Amino acid sequence: MNANATDFPAMGAKNIDEAARIGQLARSGEQMVERLRRTSFLPEHKKSLNIRFGIADAAELLGCSTNRIRMAEQDGRLPIPPETETGRRVGYDIPALLNMRQVLGASPHRAPNDPPSIIAIQNFKGGVGKSMVTTHLAHYLAVAGYRVLVVDCDSQATTTTLFGFNPHVNITRDDTLYPYLSLEPTQDDLRYAVRQTPWPNVDLIPSNLEMFDVEYELAASGVNARGGTLVSRFRKLRAGLLSLAQDYDVVLLDPPPALGTISLAVMQAANALIVPLSATTPDFCSTVQFLSMMDQVIEQLTRAGIQVEYDFCRIICSKFNANDPSHAMVKQVMEQAFGPALFPVPILESAEISHAALRMMTIYELEKPVGTPKTHKRCRMNLDEAMLQVEQLIRRRWRQPSVKPTAAHLSAN
Repeated sequence: MNANATDFPAMGAKNIDEAARIGQLARSGEQMVERLRRTSFLPEHKKSLNIRFGIADAAELLGCSTNRIRMAEQDGRLPIPPETETGRRVGYDIPALLNMRQVLGASPHRAPNDPPSIIAIQNFKGGVGKSMVTTHLAHYLAVAGYRVLVVDCDSQATTTTLFGFNPHVNITRDDTLYPYLSLEPTQDDLRYAVRQTPWPNVDLIPSNLEMFDVEYELAASGVNARGGTLVSRFRKLRAGLLSLAQDYDVVLLDPPPALGTISLAVMQAANALIVPLSATTPDFCSTVQFLSMMDQVIEQLTRAGIQVEYDFCRIICSKFNANDPSHAMVKQVMEQAFGPALFPVPILESAEISHAALRMMTIYELEKPVGTPKTHKRCRMNLDEAMLQVEQLIRRRWRQPSVKPTAAHLSAN
């Protein structure tokens, strides 16, 4: 039967109403995000950090004995942690641990002449755990005592949300990178955008949907113009991050999961690269394409006079299910293809990570296990091992000795 005009719905009010439904769904979803945030962060509707460590875990983190901590408390160099009504110590919170590092000379901070690590966590394939890796790495480094800055460059703002901010309510365009990178910038220094987070040693430059306006503006400015607006913005972001990074040990960049102007700017502003990759065949094939595209882009940037140099470039297998034979097969393919560039320890799929994400948290922020203690411990140990791989590479350029593997595998009380 041949189709004719009567076989198709007329373009009328009903179609317009259905198109308008998209806006209704967006507003309804935004309201639900705020409800989830309020539920997660009661009673103040604001994210807080309530994790505590016992003295044995604190000593392990600092690389000292428990006796040394007790002696410092007895002679007044360290405050004695509060106790419950039954006389039980409640443990040390993160500010107490940071103070302990200062008093006992156990800070992992880089020396003034050591270069800060500016790491892009990038893959043009969405759903590979890019924001999950970024936030967990930030919190792992925070527990270890590093000064960390996280820069959310993705207009989807998942990382901003995980840090406790609602990008639809708490963040405006002027709070993001936009005033610094736009065609008509109103800011010449990135410090305007830095926000404190519940972690005293982790700051955040947030993002929201309006960050996408930068993509339009920079794309319209011309990609191929040597020395043009686009190239100048690339150089500006790099210079701004390098200046800001002097106050930190590590800067983590979370760019959009697509090849756009922001991703290109982040790519050349970083001095290290981590590529998250799920253990599936489609994700493997997509990541191979991503690496090929990056190679071509770096060549084009070099021709435009923009150097891209990395201290390290590594691939990390994320969302790995050890009980799934297909995951094991793909991981073996990854090992054969990428060799030592692939971190040997993958990030395991865990219900505990999902449970934490539902509360807009990472494993490192949970006061106690959401699932079983065994599941939580296994997940925490795996994340410690996976993130330790990155920490060791960070410190490789510093004059201080490398961290020991025994610094991992700690659990908060």
